Amino acid sequence: MTGAEAAVRARTLALLQADAELAGLVHGIFDGVPARATAPFVALDAAEGRDWGTKDRAGREVRLTLAVHGAGAVDGAAAARIEAIAATLRGGADGWAVVGARVERTRTRFGRDGGRRHEMVLRCRCLVGDG
Repeated sequence: MTGAEAAVRARTLALLQADAELAGLVHGIFDGVPARATAPFVALDAAEGRDWGTKDRAGREVRLTLAVHGAGAVDGAAAARIEAIAATLRGGADGWAVVGARVERTRTRFGRDGGRRHEMVLRCRCLVGDG
């Protein structure tokens, strides 16, 4: 994982864990799928980075997959809250400036156990430097 992917992942995790409204909807917010957790919960999943920048500044485009594991109306409410939090990701992140962030794609998968997994791909465009 490069510096941009790690910075976006850490910033996203911190913002999600600090949100009281989201915390009231789920049992936990984790970096990766925990070995033991009770649904509903949020897990940060894969991070993918590629070259991106401007004429005069190097950068990375990071796509981070977030998943709400659970069932029922909580998935939708938690997903909506995550989308609202994603709008606040712009700013400094450990040597990188997040200059754009939005949810690019969503999908819902159904499990054999009757549960659901609501996945969101968050796209962040980052430039080297904190601002």
